[in-house]
Amino acid sequence: MDLALWITAGLVALVALAGGVSKTFVPIERLASVHGGGWTEDAGAPAVRTLGLLELLAAAGLILPAALDIAPVLVPVTALCWVLLMIGAMFTHGRRGESALVALNLVYLALAVYLAWGRLGPEPFAG
Repeated sequence: MDLALWITAGLVALVALAGGVSKTFVPIERLASVHGGGWTEDAGAPAVRTLGLLELLAAAGLILPAALDIAPVLVPVTALCWVLLMIGAMFTHGRRGESALVALNLVYLALAVYLAWGRLGPEPFAG
């Protein structure tokens, strides 16, 4: 189970990293032009950049605390924060009628719930 949780953390961290890099460094006009990016025009640049930074922090928080053995409890805490972020993303895409993106966010949410459950319950980090 430990390996499955590490793989899950890695997958969610990759998603967070990709989203964080794009929202932090790609121009808003370009983000708005891609499929599912229309919400960025409504949110505004500061909100999009803030979400990007939060996603970059999530990518780090899902891997580094456990890998460095510095406060590994931050991994499931970060996973729970990711759940909240995905709930917000689901509402945002749902309001825009983007059901495929809502479903994708639900998958990311489920992975984060599994990670939080696994690391808080049956397979916590030793120490």
